[in-house]
Amino acid sequence: MLSDHAAMPVVAVSDVDRARRFYEETLGLTPASDIPDGLLFRAGGVQLLVYRSEYAGTNKATAVSFDVPEGSFDAEVADLRGRGVTFQEYDLEGVTWSDGVASMDGMRAAWFEDPDGNILNISTSTAS
Repeated sequence: MLSDHAAMPVVAVSDVDRARRFYEETLGLTPASDIPDGLLFRAGGVQLLVYRSEYAGTNKATAVSFDVPEGSFDAEVADLRGRGVTFQEYDLEGVTWSDGVASMDGMRAAWFEDPDGNILNISTSTAS
């Protein structure tokens, strides 16, 4: 069964070198290896595949979400801002926004885009 196997987030990009700079330098992900027309990064205990595709940036939903401990969330948001990341705000019912950070039932989150327009986010549980 597939539940017995690891799953891997996959993000399509138009320019692998530009994506390398963003994911490695801006987001601080650790490169794992180069593959034909792509890259593997490590994030936590998971690998993230970034590969070249003519369909890069066409997904209008969250492609990758990073789960951040509650005590580190504000520092991660500040660090990303300091690296030039701009957070997006969306018209979502039941969500309160404050400077690009959404608060909703038991969680906070912030969404941003990579250079191709792929939507990424960081989130944290605020439940006690």
